Amino acid sequence: MIHRIATIFGQEFRLARRNHWVVLATVILTLFAVSLGFFGAGQGAGLKADVLTLTSASLATLSVYLIPLIALLMSYDAFAGEIERGALALAFATPVRRWEVFAGKLIAQVSAMAIAVVLSFALAGAALAFAFGTSPEGLAAWGRLVGSAVWLGAVFVCIGLMLSAFSARTARAAAAAIGTWLVFVVLYDLALLGGIMAAGEGVFASRVFPWLVVANPADAFRLYNLAALETAPVAGIDGLARTLPFPPETGLAAIALWLVAALALGIHRTKRIVP
Repeated sequence: MIHRIATIFGQEFRLARRNHWVVLATVILTLFAVSLGFFGAGQGAGLKADVLTLTSASLATLSVYLIPLIALLMSYDAFAGEIERGALALAFATPVRRWEVFAGKLIAQVSAMAIAVVLSFALAGAALAFAFGTSPEGLAAWGRLVGSAVWLGAVFVCIGLMLSAFSARTARAAAAAIGTWLVFVVLYDLALLGGIMAAGEGVFASRVFPWLVVANPADAFRLYNLAALETAPVAGIDGLARTLPFPPETGLAAIALWLVAALALGIHRTKRIVP
């Protein structure tokens, strides 16, 4: 079993490397992290916070847009593309089990995503610490950001693979991936803001709204990181991080539940693909 998954992993990882997804994602994330750090460095004196703490707060918000999009673009054609090329029929004709195909692809693409996130944030963090110095609080905030960003990328890679398994055509899988990104990252927050403005203060705002926010894996990632930052400025939905009725670690639990659900649904669908 391990040998078969390792074979799928090696094939998929080489494909991700040839497509330059790792290099592209690393360059994009590094440029954004360094830009946010250097342009926002002037706020540190007034807010009595070091640059790493301020930049981790900004990146917690920006990563919600970038990391899910990169993860979905990386994974959307993993099954649909091979169905169109006829390669999946050949893979299913071998003794490898179908859940092993899904697991091998998932591990390879999550590894590629993790390399990009860790490498880019490590480079940016080192540059900011060298230029402006840092503190134990800043290093802790940066560590939380990097670890939770890898989990966020893993969730959306798994969702992308699941959507690809449900789609028989690459174009359909691409449309599903972009639609999923819009719903999770843009439309969900707009709907919540509309709901809180219509409901006003009351039971919905104090008890229901926080759970609706943490139910979205992107918002759960953002709240988990911002809840631990006492000196960084936050506003809008992000301001909820200061008044959570549950521990910040609930955000990590929500991300883990999404990963398990997407994994189970993706494997279930892969077993029923007719290539």
